[in-house]
Amino acid sequence: MATVEECRTALGKLSDNMQDSEGDVRAAAALDRSVSCHITDLDVTFAGRMTGGRIEVEETRPGSPREKAQIRLAMAGDDLVALVDGELTFATAWSRGRVKLEASLLDLFRLRKLL
Repeated sequence: MATVEECRTALGKLSDNMQDSEGDVRAAAALDRSVSCHITDLDVTFAGRMTGGRIEVEETRPGSPREKAQIRLAMAGDDLVALVDGELTFATAWSRGRVKLEASLLDLFRLRKLL
């Protein structure tokens, strides 16, 4: 099972990958939205903002998200690490119910370029 620190590192790597992207992917990453990522097996939530092509984690708190972020992810820590490391695709994880993504319809259309 991934640790909280491994999940934080994976989110940092995801943020770096988003910032280094180009074209349509970079445009999708340039959204300015509140973001939460609930790591279900650790029962911890990373909350922050997607802005300037990066994910800035502002706080880590125990339990489910207290506030409803504009973009909400939920998954196990191992799945987050596997997604960022390229060992698991988002489509596979989502179709098997291993990852949940909630956002407005417009944001989902923009985010599909990232996924």
